[in-house]
Amino acid sequence: MDLLFPTAYAQEAGAPSATFNLIFIGGMFLLFYFILWRPQSKRAKEHRELIGSISKGDEVMTSGGLLGKVTVVNDDYIGISVAEGVELKLQKSSVAAALPKGTIAGIK
Repeated sequence: MDLLFPTAYAQEAGAPSATFNLIFIGGMFLLFYFILWRPQSKRAKEHRELIGSISKGDEVMTSGGLLGKVTVVNDDYIGISVAEGVELKLQKSSVAAALPKGTIAGIK
């Protein structure tokens, strides 16, 4: 039977080289950097710039979905007018977006 079908013997498994392991781990760090860390830090920077640029009279949308016109700006808090005679005080960090002037008037 060995004449037609030769016997296959198991080979010893070779260990991956240290260079391959370093390249693999380095590639994983690069992947995490470009997929997770970099975009997140970019969004955080844009949000910090947005919060820093808020001034009285701007129209904003909060992370809860409220639309209002900024009436008061302090270091950590802002006041927004959501209706006539209704003013809410919010943390600056709750602002999700600055809207173009006249957006709220166009919605009502």
